[in-house]
Amino acid sequence: MGGYIQVSTTVERREDAEEIAKVLIERRLAGCVQMVGPVVSTYRWKGKVETAEEWLILVKSREELYGELEKAIEEVHPYETPEIIATPIVAGNKGYLEWLSEVLGPPQEQCAGDIRTMGRQIR
Repeated sequence: MGGYIQVSTTVERREDAEEIAKVLIERRLAGCVQMVGPVVSTYRWKGKVETAEEWLILVKSREELYGELEKAIEEVHPYETPEIIATPIVAGNKGYLEWLSEVLGPPQEQCAGDIRTMGRQIR
């Protein structure tokens, strides 16, 4: 059951979290997006220690979709340097992971192959 990941990021406002979730689900880059918050984050930014309330976003996806998923998050993320990190899912409920596989889009290589095949069929 390998190849699944959980990607996390944070945003300042719930509305931003909802927008990221919507984009990822609509593009089939995520099977599930959970928004937890507010949470408190403490970090160093531009030489100063900062503390902020943020919304934690947890995204369930597949490893081969990560590049496209990261790009989609960056397109709508309000932060200058967003935290976008992936953690492998090393084990999980078989039924859940099967569902996750069904609701996610096909791997990018498969999409490209499908498009090439469609072009041949149209000609």
